[in-house]
Amino acid sequence: MLLRFDPFRELDRLAEQTRTPSIPMDAERHGDRVEIRFDLPGFDPEHVELEVERNVLALKAERQWQRSEETQVLAGERRHGTYTRQLFLGDQLDGANISASYENGVLAVTIPVAETAKPKKVAIDSAGAPKPIDAESTAA
Repeated sequence: MLLRFDPFRELDRLAEQTRTPSIPMDAERHGDRVEIRFDLPGFDPEHVELEVERNVLALKAERQWQRSEETQVLAGERRHGTYTRQLFLGDQLDGANISASYENGVLAVTIPVAETAKPKKVAIDSAGAPKPIDAESTAA
C-alpha cells in the first residue's frame, strides 16, 4: 500500500509550488533550418499554443488533472497547470515561416534561416592583375 502522508514529500511539494514550471528543450541547426524540440509529455495538443511576435517565439501549454469526487488520490506528484517558455529568435531566423508538429509528447518546431543570414559567395576583383590580350589587335 502507498504511504498517504510523507512529511518530507510535503515540504518538497511546497517548494515546487513556488517555482515556475519549465519546459525542457533542445535546439539544433541543420544547414538552412533550426530545429527546436520541447518535451511536453502528457499534454493534449489542443492545449498547446505556439505564437511568434516581434522575433519572440512563445510557447504555452496547459495540463489539468480532472478527478471525480469518488476518487481517492494515493499519490499526486505530476505537475499540472500552465507552462510557458519564450525564445528570442533574432534576425537570423525567418519567424514568418515556422512549422510545428507534436508526436509522442515532443513538440518539434522548424524555423528556416533567413535569407539575409545565409552565407553568400563574394566575387573577388583583382584590380592589379594584367588584363587579357585581345588576339585580334595588332601591336605596332
